[in-house]
Amino acid sequence: MPQSAFAQPSTPPEAPPVFPVRAITLDLDDTLWPFAPIGARVEQVMHDWLAANCPRTAQRFPIPLMRALRDRLNAEHPQLAHDFSTMRRMTLEWAMREAGDDPAVHVEPAFEAFFAERNRVEFYPDALPALARLAARVPLAALSNGNADLVRIGVHGHFSFQLGAREHGAAKPSASIFLAACERLGLEPAQVLHVGDDIDMDVLGAARAGLRTCWLDREGQAWPHADGQPDLHMTSLTALADWLDAARPDLDIAAA
Repeated sequence: MPQSAFAQPSTPPEAPPVFPVRAITLDLDDTLWPFAPIGARVEQVMHDWLAANCPRTAQRFPIPLMRALRDRLNAEHPQLAHDFSTMRRMTLEWAMREAGDDPAVHVEPAFEAFFAERNRVEFYPDALPALARLAARVPLAALSNGNADLVRIGVHGHFSFQLGAREHGAAKPSASIFLAACERLGLEPAQVLHVGDDIDMDVLGAARAGLRTCWLDREGQAWPHADGQPDLHMTSLTALADWLDAARPDLDIAAA
């Protein structure tokens, strides 16, 4: 049986601890949808767009070389590590100029081709029903290092707001992005539950900022650290919604 990762180690897995939650911040990639299929597709879509519109760039920078260029520019500009969109545009501009295409004409349409595909997501089966249930109970805020656009994806109506690393100026696990979300929610960190899949960026980062934490562990793994355990360890968003229903029976869902 996997090791329990509850905040109270003696609590059995079937009875997770109950504590007050007045809002939830949610990670996006690999929490609401898997990112790996998106990452694989966007590279090909970007290359196909370049082949059709900037053939010199496509020929000079096939996918492996474009990826290597992006990695190099990321290493040269660590101050922009939190801003994936700016780094993507910078990579396109550099590649087009190197290949002899006009960045002033082509960078923005090329980025739009990338961005449209980046926001074509396939939700985990439990994500949309659980989002509706969670949003009926407490305010939700999206908190992500990535550049997903909830308006384009079509689920912004479930969220009070979306705060990304680019807009904030720093990425998770920096405490500042968690605290900025709490400030916008008008709540103390201890009143907010952060939910995410990444142990370091989501669970440990949020805990250091003083938030309650939920590790969304869809593979049912054991918590890998001897300490720093999350308050909740869930294998699905449905389980989290069930927990919140039990934890907040006082809320009038119809009025929420």
